[in-house]
Amino acid sequence: MRFFSDNAAPVHPRVMQAIAAADTLDTAYDGDVWSRQLDARFSALFGTEIAVLWVPTGTAANCLALAALCPPHGGIVCHEQAHIEQDEGGAPGFYTHGAKLILAKGEGAKLSPQTIAAVLDPIRDDVHQVQPHAISITNATEYGLIYTPDEVAAIGALARTRGLGLHMDGARFANAVAHLGCTPAAVTWQAGVDVLSFGFVKNGGMSAEALVFFRPEMARDARYRRKRAGLLFSKGRYLAAQLLAMLEDDLWLANGRAANAGARLLAEAAGDRLVHPVEANEVFLRLSADEAALLRAAGFDFYDWGVGEARLVVSWDQSEDAIRPLAEAIRAL
Repeated sequence: MRFFSDNAAPVHPRVMQAIAAADTLDTAYDGDVWSRQLDARFSALFGTEIAVLWVPTGTAANCLALAALCPPHGGIVCHEQAHIEQDEGGAPGFYTHGAKLILAKGEGAKLSPQTIAAVLDPIRDDVHQVQPHAISITNATEYGLIYTPDEVAAIGALARTRGLGLHMDGARFANAVAHLGCTPAAVTWQAGVDVLSFGFVKNGGMSAEALVFFRPEMARDARYRRKRAGLLFSKGRYLAAQLLAMLEDDLWLANGRAANAGARLLAEAAGDRLVHPVEANEVFLRLSADEAALLRAAGFDFYDWGVGEARLVVSWDQSEDAIRPLAEAIRAL
């Protein structure tokens, strides 16, 4: 009865089968038959020519993307609650060799052109201040809210006007697309996104994320950065096989829909306890310390989120029967 993180979810059986099928002699690093399929398979999914690198973690995907967009002396605008600010252990600065995160505000960890402009406008165009080079947004956000294609496009337009790159942290990209019901293209490159960190580990993968470059020429330098960071696995076929398995028959999207549906069951039970609208697979609700203790005593596991709040996360594998006991316990508080 665990609801503390979708990182803890099992690996989807089809992903395990794909890993086993890749357990054969092939070329090392990323020259194998599985890795060589990635560009074409992801290009078909997004409806445009792209370049894709497999990486083992979301931290690596985010930070290699930021390094591709921003030089060491530059700055990256992100939300003050963004994962790259709060939960990457300083990795953005490490991978970019010193780039600064420029923090902006916004309800539900969402940025807007207005909140981005509020931190950009005071920056003088001189060598005494860090100059912005990129914007990073998270979809779904750290509070489970979704950027619509129009919202992304508005930020993309601002980025182009100001000469900035645009990165999307898509650790829960599947949940975002499942909620929106749009194509993956509509909320990424068609809206101005340059680089996407496409998350799979939270959604049924084991150890592979996709770094998606909508400007394929950017991938060349990223390959060198991946190697220099110690992330070029000698047996990369096992990572590539996971990504291909998740793309097959849109398994990534089916898993996202399943997790979102489970979160909606909890949201219905929470009622006016909800802190944020439930749009993905995360539920933030108000709980007193005593109420949280009651739920834990009943066997439910979740994160405390500040004082008087809790975060519940539903995973792709949790059925309605597995979720209903928590929903009933919340309703009975």
